[in-house]
Amino acid sequence: MNLAALVVQTAAEHAESGNVALETLPFFVIAAAVFTLLGLVAFSYRNVANRHAAKAEAWAAEHGHDHEGHGAGHGH
Repeated sequence: MNLAALVVQTAAEHAESGNVALETLPFFVIAAAVFTLLGLVAFSYRNVANRHAAKAEAWAAEHGHDHEGHGAGHGH
């Protein structure tokens, strides 16, 4: 028996009659869950600069820094 016949015979014995798209579905679900989790983490950081604007202005006033020119603690 030559190598080609052996490869064909082995492939025939181990052939599965499943749907390839359904076999890859768990990878899609895992990737979607990871991206959703990362999106929620990124979304939780929105508006952080505005929440800390009072602290930034108080620190600048205490340390004598002019913060009027560059908008310390304020978004654009």
